[in-house]
Amino acid sequence: QVQLVESGGGLVQPGGSLRLSCVASGFTFSYYDMSWYRQAPGKERELVATITSDGANINYADSVKGRFTISRDNAKNTVYLQMNSLQPEDTAVYYCNSKINTVWRWGQGTQVTVSS
Repeated sequence: QVQLVESGGGLVQPGGSLRLSCVASGFTFSYYDMSWYRQAPGKERELVATITSDGANINYADSVKGRFTISRDNAKNTVYLQMNSLQPEDTAVYYCNSKINTVWRWGQGTQVTVSS
């Protein structure tokens, strides 16, 4: 079955970095665009970044441009989110996401907390 499993979250000080990973299984990963979303307490889930199936096109939310980098390794069925210059407002649960055969699929999420 389709699975998306995120990892790499944790507690980091302001200005620090984290790299999130999302390992996919149960579908042909290289065929599908992948996205990262996040949801902060009391807020709606928001799109952070999207990468096309071949990695040729990437889009970011304005709030993370210049600080976050999305990438993928189709040989490893993995999408990454490198997060630099983290700020307290980046605190959220981060989810990877893709629309597989017309069905939106989500991972379980990984918590990122930015605090001194």
